Amino acid sequence: MHHLKHRIVITGIGAVTPLGLDAPSTWQALIAGKSGVSAITAFDPGDLPTKIAAFVKGFDPHQHMDRRDVRRVSPFVHYAVAAAQEAMAHARLDLSHEDPLRVGVEIGSALGGTNIVEEQRAILETKGVRAIAPTTVPGILINMASCTIAIQHGIKGPVSSPVAACATGSVALGDAARKMCHGEADVIIAGGADSVMTELAIAGFSRLGALSTKNDTPEQACAPFDIHRDGTVVGEGAAALVLETLEHAQARRAPILAELVGYGLTCDAFHMIMPDTNGDGAARAMNQALRSAGRTREDVDWICAHGTATPLNDISETRAIKTVLGDRAAAVPVSSIKGALAHMLGAAGAISAVAAVQAIQNGVIPPTLNHHIPDPECDLDYVPGVARHATVKHVLINAFGFGGQNACLMIAAWKGDV
Repeated sequence: MHHLKHRIVITGIGAVTPLGLDAPSTWQALIAGKSGVSAITAFDPGDLPTKIAAFVKGFDPHQHMDRRDVRRVSPFVHYAVAAAQEAMAHARLDLSHEDPLRVGVEIGSALGGTNIVEEQRAILETKGVRAIAPTTVPGILINMASCTIAIQHGIKGPVSSPVAACATGSVALGDAARKMCHGEADVIIAGGADSVMTELAIAGFSRLGALSTKNDTPEQACAPFDIHRDGTVVGEGAAALVLETLEHAQARRAPILAELVGYGLTCDAFHMIMPDTNGDGAARAMNQALRSAGRTREDVDWICAHGTATPLNDISETRAIKTVLGDRAAAVPVSSIKGALAHMLGAAGAISAVAAVQAIQNGVIPPTLNHHIPDPECDLDYVPGVARHATVKHVLINAFGFGGQNACLMIAAWKGDV
């Protein structure tokens, strides 16, 4: 995005994940090699082939919202509100000193309030229409994450909620950056959130054949790029980042953590569910991100992979990486944080961006958990099992979704230049 009139920096991060209720605790668990996957206890999985998931644990939405609003909206909104609050506090962003017309929110979700759909359908069948909550329809809407944050903080600038399946979080960040590059806002809180921990949602993913059935060993179930991988694991949570124009961040003396320098967005136009076998669309997104950043493959220090642990995705993504990096492919660390966090769906790209900022800040690359025996078709350096100390100046973040959606971000270390 170097050719546009504003540079975009990251000044705050926030997260609610299966590994922790904030960004620091999530990071510490991530680099310690811990897993957030466990047996499903929120409902009886019955005869579902998959009986494991990665739940957010110990979260109290009443610490972040008033009681009435907690009841009205879905958990994905609760998580988004908490992550946004953390990110704004981290950025030392005092909205009472900002023009509310120049502040925006861009929090996306893949599936929105699926739990409300199931709950209210059951009420309709057992108690009738007059028992249905009057807030049922607004409560399930995907834009309620962004709008609840905007209402809570009096934000009146560009507020929207992109939907791009499991690429949603990255699209939210990229689109927010573009809006600021074009002068539409000075600050945007951007990211993704999802919570689909319901019987119908898990059953639906299971019927796709997308989920691991390693129910007896949940912490080892999600095994990106491993020869014995048998599917992903559903996770939940949210991640938010405060994005600002460089001028605005410097004027208020904000802590600049990193810079969002590149964004690529493509479509495979191949299949509703399966990725393009050769990874062509993913490779185009990665190359777009590099070009918009004004960087080359020589600059890439780490790829935070989509790495879902499904048989098709991991091979396709590996091929895309080889296409983009060429003879550098074997030398660049590639890891998937889904082995630890599972697949946070619409929040996946955003939590990867949070991890990228933390990797740059700490000089540590998170590992790929449960990667023991490489697939012959997945033959890159996947940082197996143990976090790695490294100088990280540029990170490519991949996020792909159903429908052939491909998004790639490039985040760079902040050098303090102008």
